[in-house]
Amino acid sequence: MPLDPRTPVLVGYGQVNQYDENPGGEPVDLMAAAARAAADARVLEAVDAVRIVNVFSVRYRDPGLLLAQRIGAPDAVTRYSPVGGNVPQSLVNQACLDIQQGRSDVVLIAGGETWRTRTRLKARGERLAGTEQDQSVPMAPSDPDVDMVGPAELRIGLVAPSHVYPMFEQALRIAAGEAPEEHRRRIGELWARFSQVAHGNPHAWSREAVSAEDIWQPGPDNRMISWPYTKLMNSNNMVDQGAALVLTSVANAEALQIPRDRWVFPHAGTDAHDTYLIGERASFSGSPAIRIAGRRVLQLAGLGIDDIDAVDVYSCFPSAVQVAARELGLGLDDPARPVTVTGGLTFAGGPWNNYVSHSIATMAERLVADPGQVGLITANGGYLTKHSFGVYSTEPSTHEFRWEDVQSEVDAEPTVVAEDDWSGTGTVEAWTTPVTREGAPEKVFVAVRTPSGSRALAVITDASQAEASTREDLAGAAVTVKPDGTAGLD
Repeated sequence: MPLDPRTPVLVGYGQVNQYDENPGGEPVDLMAAAARAAADARVLEAVDAVRIVNVFSVRYRDPGLLLAQRIGAPDAVTRYSPVGGNVPQSLVNQACLDIQQGRSDVVLIAGGETWRTRTRLKARGERLAGTEQDQSVPMAPSDPDVDMVGPAELRIGLVAPSHVYPMFEQALRIAAGEAPEEHRRRIGELWARFSQVAHGNPHAWSREAVSAEDIWQPGPDNRMISWPYTKLMNSNNMVDQGAALVLTSVANAEALQIPRDRWVFPHAGTDAHDTYLIGERASFSGSPAIRIAGRRVLQLAGLGIDDIDAVDVYSCFPSAVQVAARELGLGLDDPARPVTVTGGLTFAGGPWNNYVSHSIATMAERLVADPGQVGLITANGGYLTKHSFGVYSTEPSTHEFRWEDVQSEVDAEPTVVAEDDWSGTGTVEAWTTPVTREGAPEKVFVAVRTPSGSRALAVITDASQAEASTREDLAGAAVTVKPDGTAGLD
């Protein structure tokens, strides 16, 4: 069948790592380098829309304008994304719709972080300076960010993802009926398989294969961060990485003489979010948004999960992978279909909001190297909160690109009443114990089920109870919560 000329196609995908021991370039430098790796100057000069993934390392007024100027497309319309690891896939979904409907012709999506350089400079008492833009340059247009922290989280200081995701991990362990040591060993084995994939990924930040034992057991270079997660079970943001994606229509791809063997077709996409407040989740071991949006993207593509040849599941922490795999019906230990093509955010690199730009680029390379296969990308932002999905193949779909926001269906799922200022005696549903750099358990964040079935969040500050929480299984233990959110085991 002849292709509709407005069919969106991914024609460029570039990635760069900056390993210089001396502080190197700023984020927009890495974006420009990635864009040049993605496409030649003739294609980049044709870009009419630049969408930038939210940057943490440096604050710009309009990074898209800087990038557009550097690639020779100064008249491109720019946008700047809100925060979230879901953003790159969401931007691809929107770009496909814009191209399909004639609102854009050539879209460049780019992101870059130099957090490693920023951190090194800060340690020397210096500051990472980005290119200054005159005050006359308007701030880039962007959708507003959504607050995912409420009064219950703020009163106890439960705001870091490195504390929330291990609580989800405990919930998964409890639901599976696993002993703590057995569970830690199993997720160490899961992460070791990710490390093996990174070993074979030329774009991975760290390509040294790490054993399961060295991942789940704490050591001098792998301290415990928050039980049950060691450092090597956390996303690695100490990277300098950039990635860029170029999308256009079939008609433009032909006019620009982009080789057909570089084309990758997005077939379908979906977006949705779970409840913004974690206290309202029906379960810490599941995700209605992943289940509904993930299955819907396959339906839109006319496929089942067994038709997917390659997959990259967003992997900031092991719990995120396990929840997504269960909701999507993916096996976690299938050597023929690993659940990552990059090696994940611990090993391939976790450049804040931009990891999925790298996973899409790596997936595209995988697909063009083995034409005819189908790939699935999952993207996650917040506390397993915001989700985006995409299905890709070198073969065009039999139908036009399809996208759907399935939020109304997700919103119909059951939730739990989240208490902002509850006090009383309840039972421990899940917990995590942050550990100091010196290895001392410092406190325990607990999710508490009240007698009425609602959920309260609390923090145990007693040092002896914090230490005990790393040795004992607290699931179902009685806990008394005070009006200020502090708590104690009974």
